[in-house]
Amino acid sequence: MNIKNIFTAVAAAAMLTACVGDLDTIPLNPTDVTSETAYGADEAGYVQGLAKIYFQLTSNNTQDLQVADGGASEFIRAFWSTQEVTADAAKCAWGDAWVNDLNNNTWKGDVLNDAVYAVYVRTLQGITYVNEYLRQTSAANLDLRGCSADVKAKVQQFRAEARFLRAFFYWAAMDTFGQVPFSTEETKFGGGYNPPQQPREYIFNFVMEELEDLAGDDSDMPAAQSNYPRADKGSVLGLLARLYVNAEVYTGTEMYAEAKATCEKIYGLNYGLAPTYAELFRGDNGENPDAKKEILFAASYDAENNQSYGGTTYLTLSTLSGDDGAIDIIGINGGWAGNRVPDHFVQTYFAPSAADFTTGEYTIADKRGQLFYIKGRTQSMEGNLNTFLNGWSCIKFNNVPHDKTAEEYAETAATKNFSDIDWPLIRLGEIHLIYAEACMHAGGDASAKLAELASRTGVPAVKQADVTVDWLMAERARELMWEAHRRTDLIRYGKWIDGGYNWTYKGGNFTGQALPSHFNIFPVPSTELATNLELDQNPGYAR
Repeated sequence: MNIKNIFTAVAAAAMLTACVGDLDTIPLNPTDVTSETAYGADEAGYVQGLAKIYFQLTSNNTQDLQVADGGASEFIRAFWSTQEVTADAAKCAWGDAWVNDLNNNTWKGDVLNDAVYAVYVRTLQGITYVNEYLRQTSAANLDLRGCSADVKAKVQQFRAEARFLRAFFYWAAMDTFGQVPFSTEETKFGGGYNPPQQPREYIFNFVMEELEDLAGDDSDMPAAQSNYPRADKGSVLGLLARLYVNAEVYTGTEMYAEAKATCEKIYGLNYGLAPTYAELFRGDNGENPDAKKEILFAASYDAENNQSYGGTTYLTLSTLSGDDGAIDIIGINGGWAGNRVPDHFVQTYFAPSAADFTTGEYTIADKRGQLFYIKGRTQSMEGNLNTFLNGWSCIKFNNVPHDKTAEEYAETAATKNFSDIDWPLIRLGEIHLIYAEACMHAGGDASAKLAELASRTGVPAVKQADVTVDWLMAERARELMWEAHRRTDLIRYGKWIDGGYNWTYKGGNFTGQALPSHFNIFPVPSTELATNLELDQNPGYAR
């Protein structure tokens, strides 16, 4: 069953689980839906419970969250902000204090940052949902409810998907915060118990073991490319490759040989690069077979059934203003005048020529660099970080279907307030670059895979012998621009803290400066420290 077709059930499913401290509580009102009453003998309740977990990636629901803006609290939007706005590829023009702290790398431990808070709470909340789902779908509970053998078999697959999602949430939390509270379905709650924090290496090992188990031949995970946009074995292997390539950052021990072997397993699953790069990010990428064949795992967005102010709606509307005539360009109604790409990033990685900010004309050989909009802009952000028209607008995410022009889609676009673009959380282009990086360290030759990427971009291919850290940092900047990888990449390549590589407003200085060493991870949000005195703040940050 396609997740897009069951988001209408999420409103009911939203009551299936509650806060960590309330998991054993049944409301006095017998008509309220709880975990104890929502699941029965039929498949439907279990699908709804699984949908709630997937929905955690894209939810604007602010129940149990201390935020003023539900859209800004969406996990993908918040995680994207911590990955991209903090780094060299994006700056946001909005004057909010939390936005300026991300733009300038000036966040603090004792001051709540909305995006950092949202990543923390959404990931841990998602983990809690998975744990409760696994409790409710135990063999004993299925027997007690009289589930048929067919329903039990389907629930086993759902449980595997839920475990993958828990691994994904733990990976994101570990990447962002290092140590995080840890719990599983075996954790016993009650009496004010709070799960203890575990160090990053502990979380890493748990995620690795879960993913390795889910990737095994006996796993209940559905076959690769059989479950879009829900998770399958390709999703598991993709996240595992990403985990391995960052292992040295997370644990101090490199695992490039494991990353290489995992990529090679993915290559046996018949994924393929989309022939046209831009189609990966168009409004019908979840329906277009050429685009979908590259995507190992996606977050589903639908303008009618999954209306989110985060994700691809955010990455579409925040790149233009209403005065730009956004409908005529990006196939959606409106413009939020927010995110732009600094000129330093564009010059460094795309080498444009003949850029005319009056007419909007420019020349970039690499097709991935042809997705900018500069008409009416000013090239530099110097002294004007919060002026939207300063910098390069990135229109990589475009709601117009791949087989239509903006003009042909204009009438439909006028009715679209939300995006239909699925967010490619893991895709084959990333896997090719992980493979090249793994081969650089562990031996091997990714030249053929790099040639595939080069063929799509229209630039000369690079041989494995030419792959260096600097080349990888640049190529990942181009291939994965605005896909929520950049902070993690810069840390892995030793460029994040170090003053040897500076970017626009790094550390609050227009030309950039080194960051404090403890900025490799974010602070535990102050609200969480205030409500749970057993939590430790990350080193270097004030409590």
